[in-house]
Amino acid sequence: MPDDAAEPEAANLGALPDSVLQLVRVAAAIAGLDEQSLKQIMETAANEADNTLVEEVILQSYLFAGFPRALNAARIWRSIVPAPARGTTRETGDLHEWRERGEATCKRVYGAAYERLRQNIRALHPLLDEWMVVDGYGKVLSRDVMDLQTRELCIIGACAASGQQRQLHSHLRGALNVGASAEAVESALDALSDLIPADRLATYKLLFARVRGRPDVH
Repeated sequence: MPDDAAEPEAANLGALPDSVLQLVRVAAAIAGLDEQSLKQIMETAANEADNTLVEEVILQSYLFAGFPRALNAARIWRSIVPAPARGTTRETGDLHEWRERGEATCKRVYGAAYERLRQNIRALHPLLDEWMVVDGYGKVLSRDVMDLQTRELCIIGACAASGQQRQLHSHLRGALNVGASAEAVESALDALSDLIPADRLATYKLLFARVRGRPDVH
């Protein structure tokens, strides 16, 4: 696939193609691995995945791994691919549009738990709620460069690698809510088998089994 081609919205991803698994691995490596390991994974992804989508994983990683790791990831990626992919450099919308898009995307991810999520985050701090919706879900995760199913699978990789089990739980459910199949989520988890300890991966698989057997609980 050419570097400047965005993927269309995926239709109920089943077992994931290697190109998507590489994106999940990049997301996990940014969030939880050392720089040498990240570079090796990025080198593989540069050959096997759409570079436009690798760029997008790096951009969204600041939400889940923080700016320091996102900046380090971008620096390493630039040593492999010197210039930004054309499809990732544009930014459209304004504060009002980002808020509207963010609310719509967040509702898709959280489903029946959306209102409770907003109440809980506002109780922590109103600005965290605003930034989550406007910056996180509106400005970043609503970008049309990558479909939302693939974004959620990459978020699963990031949360799993960084040990953020509460957020992992939400996004395991979120991936299903936006149309990814259980098989796709299981493939994403399996793609991390050499990146995280086996006992943690087993815990995450049990968590997903519980998610599949329960209604929306976050």
